[in-house]
Amino acid sequence: MNQTINSDRLWQSLMEMAEIGKTPAGGVCRLALSDEDLAGRNLFIEWCEAAGLSIRVDELGNIFARRAGTDADAAPVLTGSHLDSQPLGGRFDGVYGVMAGLEVVRALNDAELQTTRPIDIVAWTNEEGSRFPAGCMGSSVFAGRRELDVMLDLQDLAGLSVRDELKRIGFDGPEKCGGFPVAALYEVHIEQGPVLEGEGKAIGVVTGAQGMRCFRVNVKGVEGHAGTLPMNQRRDAFQGAARMAVAIDELANTFQPQPVMTVGVVAVGPGARSTIPGSTMFMVDCRCPDEQGLEQLETEIRSICQGIAEARGLGLEIELITTIPPITFDATCITAVRDAAERRGFAHRDISSGAGHDACHVSVVAPVGMIFVPCKDGISHNEVEYASPEDIASGCQVLLDVVVEAANKI
Repeated sequence: MNQTINSDRLWQSLMEMAEIGKTPAGGVCRLALSDEDLAGRNLFIEWCEAAGLSIRVDELGNIFARRAGTDADAAPVLTGSHLDSQPLGGRFDGVYGVMAGLEVVRALNDAELQTTRPIDIVAWTNEEGSRFPAGCMGSSVFAGRRELDVMLDLQDLAGLSVRDELKRIGFDGPEKCGGFPVAALYEVHIEQGPVLEGEGKAIGVVTGAQGMRCFRVNVKGVEGHAGTLPMNQRRDAFQGAARMAVAIDELANTFQPQPVMTVGVVAVGPGARSTIPGSTMFMVDCRCPDEQGLEQLETEIRSICQGIAEARGLGLEIELITTIPPITFDATCITAVRDAAERRGFAHRDISSGAGHDACHVSVVAPVGMIFVPCKDGISHNEVEYASPEDIASGCQVLLDVVVEAANKI
């Protein structure tokens, strides 16, 4: 395969898109279905139409920009990601995958190369879940993992629904969400972690994604006067919860295979300075690449919390609120990414994704592969998120090779 991308054009597209919703520290804020998201969508469509692509929009606002193949009836090869961001997000998360898909098509146009299968660049709706509380919304409905009407009825904190906001910005499309065959999907993304940079690897061959279990833990104590009740007579819900959180953190550092666990939400009641807390709720995000490991972690978490609660005279309820099994990507797609990196001379390694991606949902209905590139210091979901032009180009070059290979395979 001799076709090559235009790295300068790819970088320029990323930087121009980053002007939409630009934040003071150099990041972006393009919340799903906001005016900024609308501007980003319109610019993407403008570029796609200039490249000769036909545009389809489905009922959840997912955008598909198609480059025709010689076999109009063949299932398409999809590539892309998302345009929406975190409130204080970076310039590369998600949007890189969409711009890289566009560069693949532009490079094929430059080389006047035609593929057998059509190629669809997809921009999925609300991957981040930062405005409407369901991440990977567009891809999960496309794959049949969530109900369309449930997602359309979701509201943001201002009480605005997905349904109404899609209509407001003009992206309540006529196409059905999902329901058509996909030959393969490839998504290129920044790693959002430090592994590739630390090992000097240009390409991460993504083999799958970690499973996740999330828990809501309610600890019940007894309120009391902060100035009069001796320490050894207190049933302080927060102190119990704090010890549980520390013990969970210690578990993560000793368990194999190595998980990652986070306590990111804590609510203390009644929330008065001079009252001993009578209740504390906290949430645990637990991720592991192995299903058996997740099962054992849940057992350990429940045992740890129960032991601390009993020792301190506290009530305890633990609710499993989210469960996502580990995902293994298609073996043929994994091999295609690995071989393309090898042919291009890019240092690479196999890697499992710690974050969820649209590709993870699509993997239940189509063969999927992912390509990671390094990001500086492993930082993402942050205004200072950065990936070098060289690494961005390397990932896109591998993407071009695997998409063309899949699009010519019948």
